[in-house]
Amino acid sequence: MPDYSLESAMGGRVAGVDEAGRGPLAGPVLAAAVLFPAGVPDALARLLDDSKKLDRARREAAFAALRAAEAAGLAEIGLGAASAAEIGRLNILRATHLAMARAVRRLPGPVDLALVDGNQPPRLDCAVRCLVGGDGLSLSIAAASIMAKVVRDRAMHRLDARWPGYGFAAHAGYPTIRHRTALRELGPTPHHRRGFAPVEAAMAMTTIAAGRGAWRPATRP
Repeated sequence: MPDYSLESAMGGRVAGVDEAGRGPLAGPVLAAAVLFPAGVPDALARLLDDSKKLDRARREAAFAALRAAEAAGLAEIGLGAASAAEIGRLNILRATHLAMARAVRRLPGPVDLALVDGNQPPRLDCAVRCLVGGDGLSLSIAAASIMAKVVRDRAMHRLDARWPGYGFAAHAGYPTIRHRTALRELGPTPHHRRGFAPVEAAMAMTTIAAGRGAWRPATRP
């Protein structure tokens, strides 16, 4: 289980930073930065863990508790995203780092140190320490992982309503069989990521079909 020992040992204003959505074929990559200015209240700490280990109900409960802590001044939260277009232009790693930098900048106060989940340090306006598996070690990173996951899932639900047929609400843009089948049959949307092999293959197929007059691009209803 994650704890607050790293943040306490470092001293100063320490933020946890994590992302959600590096692997999907569609949608933004979402990053969150979370800082607890006076430590994590015990009741909140018991709700926090790596978001991948929590079912949806527990993630939503932890998300609501984090928002309540933010409203009470017990937590500071910054969110940042990089769009599918930015991912296609920059590549997924650089876009993820851009989202992380945006999240840290949106915290309400300066940061002395960012604890970042993973092994690739983003360029931030503060010191950075990478932690592989950090969402299972640090409560701040665990909180960031929950914020990023819930906010991104909600964004994909909104995309599902705008682009029916792809199943975004069910798979959040990840390359499931259903998603890859829809991508081949319907073609890519503007929210699909260029540079990802299945999207590039679908683009090639739709270009060929369009040349034969047999395909029309996906359009929003």
